[in-house]
Amino acid sequence: MTVESPAGTGSAELARRCEAALIAYLDRQRPHWPDGTPRGVLDAVRRFVLADGKRLRPMFCYWGWRGAGGPDSAAIVTAAAALELFHESGLPIDQIHRGYRLFTVMRTEVIAGQYLDLVSAVGDGSVAGALTVIRMKAARYTVTRPLQIGAALAGAGPAGQAALQAFGDPLGDAFQLRDDVLGVFGDPAVTGKPVIDDLREGKPTVMVAMARDRASRPQANRLRELFGSPALDEAGAAELRDIITTTGAREATEDLIAKRAASARTALTRAPLTPQARDALGELVASVVARTR
Repeated sequence: MTVESPAGTGSAELARRCEAALIAYLDRQRPHWPDGTPRGVLDAVRRFVLADGKRLRPMFCYWGWRGAGGPDSAAIVTAAAALELFHESGLPIDQIHRGYRLFTVMRTEVIAGQYLDLVSAVGDGSVAGALTVIRMKAARYTVTRPLQIGAALAGAGPAGQAALQAFGDPLGDAFQLRDDVLGVFGDPAVTGKPVIDDLREGKPTVMVAMARDRASRPQANRLRELFGSPALDEAGAAELRDIITTTGAREATEDLIAKRAASARTALTRAPLTPQARDALGELVASVVARTR
């Protein structure tokens, strides 16, 4: 049985509340900018932060808080929205201290993941290496750590934190794996991103690593020639997509997404959460896995 969410905590409403908190924060900053600072800089930051964000990090933080028994309030929405800007706000200092350790862990993981992403382009390009990058750079940054930060702010103990990690890690993997599929096979009109960019950049994804592992010699040669080439055109991108598909790498990635999502759902049933938070997080699992942008 689904537990009804109070007004303002459905996905769309919660995203709007986070958006409003971000707008209010950014608007408060304008009078504090030093004289002579180009006003266009703040306007550019505002446009970047508010540009069609899914607000997944704030949502996971919010439901980590609610799952640990914290009440709905403007303060937790503000604190959750703060993850979009990496500033601190909203809650009393003693509560903020509870989440700060996880915040610093998340920051370190993002830096380490970014480094691994950069060096993997000249590394072995293995599936295991690509999985490590997405776990460090994206999965925990997007899902696990925001969840745990919200729970820590509400006073959750080690058992609750471990349960949230068991849920968040595989879901975060599924999120990034879906992102990688959309980066090559998505509809640009929906994703807002050309599907040639990841291929031209040579983004070291799990899907490409799988294609490399499964490729015949001629296919492997074409992968080396085309993948990561600054001169890659649409015809070359189409050839790469065909290699990824015919080697079974796309299907294998979809299978991995399904398995990671199933692991997350299993962990969710075992997590010590409020029924309302469990239902909300279950809906987020579905939206993460089936998303088209």
